[in-house]
Amino acid sequence: MYPALSILQALATRDSLSASKDFALQTLWVGGEGGMEADLVRRAGIDFKAIPAAGVHGVGLKALPGNLVKLARGLLASLRILAEFRPQVLLFTGGFVAVPMAFASRLAFWGKNRPRHLVYIPDIEPGLALKALLWLSDHTALTNPDSKAFLSASLPSTVTGYPVRTELLNWKERSQALQALNLVEDLPVLLVMGGSKGARSINRALMAALPVLLPRMQIVHLTGQLDWPEVQQAADKLPADLRSNYHPYPYLHAEMGAALLAADLAVGRAGASCLGEFPLFGTPAILVPYPFAWRYQRVNADYLVRHGAAVMLKDADLKDQFTSLVTGMFDNPDQLREMRKAMAQLAQPEAAGSIANILVNLAAA
Repeated sequence: MYPALSILQALATRDSLSASKDFALQTLWVGGEGGMEADLVRRAGIDFKAIPAAGVHGVGLKALPGNLVKLARGLLASLRILAEFRPQVLLFTGGFVAVPMAFASRLAFWGKNRPRHLVYIPDIEPGLALKALLWLSDHTALTNPDSKAFLSASLPSTVTGYPVRTELLNWKERSQALQALNLVEDLPVLLVMGGSKGARSINRALMAALPVLLPRMQIVHLTGQLDWPEVQQAADKLPADLRSNYHPYPYLHAEMGAALLAADLAVGRAGASCLGEFPLFGTPAILVPYPFAWRYQRVNADYLVRHGAAVMLKDADLKDQFTSLVTGMFDNPDQLREMRKAMAQLAQPEAAGSIANILVNLAAA
């Protein structure tokens, strides 16, 4: 969701800077029913419509008939939306909701005046929904060149990088980041995060390690909402002299860039955002791929490990190896320095603008 919002922000900026009258941006966001995206999208000033959608791969036989009915309803809803809005270009970033919209577009329009399709692949390996859409795509934008191994050689593609959130670009000075999070300059900073909902295994590994880690470092801990009450209780039990070094939050919005910039080392999952946000700030990382996310997160982590920018830790090994791995890396500042350099070399801060340019060119076609 955030990559698409970043791309739309880049389009809006281009629209406002355009000297000619032939570029006028009209945007409609089509999402799934009952999702959390509706409020966030409308808050960004973007029109939103919801359609039914559901997956069919890997679901049980009991759920399959209902999901097929949802897809059929989603196809009909997509046809109605396309007839009303009549877009020139469609951007797909993943999720089951993309499938009925893509097929409806090809059913509703024919010939050279049909809407063009741009598929953006956030992870290195495309998810199942995006794989299903590739043969309908006019162009594909890739976070990473390794994604080309999953594409047909005949499909036009551009490596753009991962479109990071615009607000992250506002953080430039580490001293400003430290101040925003009430951190001091004379202690290293560990950032631990598990996404908006949290990662319970990471959270609990950190809480068990706090008595060892806090005497020697500051910790910014993004817990996610689910584990926030448990983390609060653990924080309240810390000795006063350690409590000042511990900075837990259920989630960070405007200050997320500050946390990434301030961190000497980050620990987190290996979702697609790690391919864009860590490189943007050159933040070395310990990546713990979510074990139930097929292999997408492991492929992302492998890429950063292969480039010397991160190390990987299996979720099953968190309990036994987390503390020693973190302390060992802070004991080796040369390793962290080399990892920071390697991570920064992978940054592509203009990704959102590059994808926006592709969209404009496709619309012009």
